[in-house]
Amino acid sequence: MRLSTRGRYGLKAMFQLARHYGEGPIPLNSIASAQELSENYLEQLVSSLRKAGLLNSVRGAQGGYMLAKPPNNITVGNILRVLEGDMAPADCVIDNNYGCEKEEYCVTKLVWMQMRDSINQVIDSISLQDMLDEQARFELKQTKA
Repeated sequence: MRLSTRGRYGLKAMFQLARHYGEGPIPLNSIASAQELSENYLEQLVSSLRKAGLLNSVRGAQGGYMLAKPPNNITVGNILRVLEGDMAPADCVIDNNYGCEKEEYCVTKLVWMQMRDSINQVIDSISLQDMLDEQARFELKQTKA
């Protein structure tokens, strides 16, 4: 299972906004430049994130985007589900009405369910604040080296 560019770029953009939380709106071109992302592609992603209530936007010359909640209240799972959909390795563990005739005796479904649950546990346990804290630890190590 691989994340698409939607999930990867969206998480990078949200991390960039978390770095500037409380500073007011950040222009999209600044986010794109700092994370080396396509501004046009990023525009599509922030639209989805805004509709999901994770971002606020401000129009005008001093406008841009900002997190709708503090970084400790937004998880990686919140972001990825908006951009990627349900995080599961197979359709049969997402949709109860999937309709597989072998479902009642499918031993692989147990594997897919455990994978789904493990993925969800990890992405729901990491907040943007955790990522900021990890970045700070990384930068501290760099200054000591």
